[in-house]
Amino acid sequence: MATVLQILIKIMLNQTDVTPASFILTGIPGLEDMQMWISFPFCSMYVVALVGNCGLLYLIHYEDALHRPMYYFLAMLSLTDLVMCSSTIPKALCIFWFHLKEISFEECLVQMFFIHTFTGMESGVLMLMALDRYVAICYPLHYSTILTNPVIVKVGIATFLRAVFLIIPLIFFTKRLPYCRGNIIHHTYCDQLSVAKLSCGNIKINVIYGLMAAFLIGGFDILCITVSYTMILRAVVSLSSADARWKAFSTCTAHICAIVFSYSPAFFCFFFNRFGSHTIPPSCHILVANIYLLLPPTMNPIVYGVKTKQIRDYVIKILSHSKNTKSYNT
Repeated sequence: MATVLQILIKIMLNQTDVTPASFILTGIPGLEDMQMWISFPFCSMYVVALVGNCGLLYLIHYEDALHRPMYYFLAMLSLTDLVMCSSTIPKALCIFWFHLKEISFEECLVQMFFIHTFTGMESGVLMLMALDRYVAICYPLHYSTILTNPVIVKVGIATFLRAVFLIIPLIFFTKRLPYCRGNIIHHTYCDQLSVAKLSCGNIKINVIYGLMAAFLIGGFDILCITVSYTMILRAVVSLSSADARWKAFSTCTAHICAIVFSYSPAFFCFFFNRFGSHTIPPSCHILVANIYLLLPPTMNPIVYGVKTKQIRDYVIKILSHSKNTKSYNT
């Protein structure tokens, strides 16, 4: 009774330091009996994401022929994907397998920061890759002089800092809220809105700022991607040879697939949080929210490995060398 009274006094005095020591992540509500089965595709996709993206980073680092702007941006994407899925999936698997549902308040904020920062970074890198394809197709003679190594480093750092500086205030707004509606989060990770809804304070600033950050990052990036591909299509259509048109546009197919894998579940999660919470089952939303963070890291190295001839050739070369070495040793 005394504890409840203290919380009420703090709320009446407009104090915002009512914070729980920890939260409880329930996993996927409504699918508790199936979580063990759900964990296997999650784990398989996570292993593919780790192996695929680490493999891409290894190839790009050690093969001199891949030291080009397109592959530097791909390395940024792979690194972003690794951090993005590693921020959530290990904890989700711990919930599914070992029922380790507790997460401290500070760990929850850190996880929230990494999730939102690197999803923003993912969007930014996809935008940079669209600009890279635009320069490569529309200004091929100036490609190497426009996208120099210092320029790539600067735009990469700027994209990362943009995400960091836009997300830090959101974490601060979440931290300052008073939490007196329990500590149970019906999710597999600390999503900003899911955490904020446990507050008995005014979360309007969280909602408004979250929307603003989403539009400043996602809206701006989608606009740049759309403009880039509009200019690319104009340049490709103007080519006289059908073979030249196909060859030029085929360099974009892997990037277009990456955009689809990244933005499709992102749009679903965004519109569900704002408009569909009463019509779509929470379990469906949480599954898609996890797929949003797991599908791009899993599929991007596969798509780029299949669609990019240089990467495909090097993978075949490595596998053939490994097979020949094994045969020689036996």
